[in-house]
Amino acid sequence: MRDLAPFPSQPAAPEPATKVRPGYDATRDRVETYFDKTATKTWERLTSDAPVSKIRETVRRGRDQMRALMLSRLPADLSGQRVLDAGCGAGQMTAELAARGAEVTAIDISPQLVDIAELRLPPEYRKQVTFTSGDMLSASLGSFDHVVAMDSLIYYDAADIGTALAGLEKRTNRTIVFTVAPRTRMLMAMWYAGKLFPRSDRSPVMVPHAHQPLAQAARAQGVRGLVRPVERVSSGFYISQAMEVRA
Repeated sequence: MRDLAPFPSQPAAPEPATKVRPGYDATRDRVETYFDKTATKTWERLTSDAPVSKIRETVRRGRDQMRALMLSRLPADLSGQRVLDAGCGAGQMTAELAARGAEVTAIDISPQLVDIAELRLPPEYRKQVTFTSGDMLSASLGSFDHVVAMDSLIYYDAADIGTALAGLEKRTNRTIVFTVAPRTRMLMAMWYAGKLFPRSDRSPVMVPHAHQPLAQAARAQGVRGLVRPVERVSSGFYISQAMEVRA
């Protein structure tokens, strides 16, 4: 993310959910560096009620719409169900999942964002939420009924997303809902511009995907469920495609 892109302390001795490619590790490290050293204050403001620029206001509206869309794919009553908020950021999704009764594990690569999420969580939900920072694919997090990953896979190529989904699928009983950057003309232009003119103060370059090649890559990496598109959200500078994995 999570700056103008459409979009998003490590556990002791975490175990990976599955073997990941070196490209995944390198991208994850770049994302961690970006959020902890460059973008924390930007994201803290963007995910609050504080005034922001007109451009960032479109991103805020788009994220609100996407969060509501993803939540609509889950049961209204999540009482007693375990949900992984993979890439929880500043905790907006976490709070809404807890309000539905879920037992939430909220994890983000950025310890600073996790701290913000924990501070913002209403006191009445504290017993339902476990906050941690580190790799969202860590097998040490356990098994879940549902997984939501909002804008936390947007920097990865199709094979790495497929590997991530395959690992999560093994530990998820029901639904995985996630987002990718859709392969549109505008986003492809932004992608090539980012490749040609990288700037250290911007987020890592997101990787646009089309549905069929992504689904094929996921199948090749061992995903058994159906990877299918849900709906696209477009709001100014925020463009994101909701996807899901269902048996």
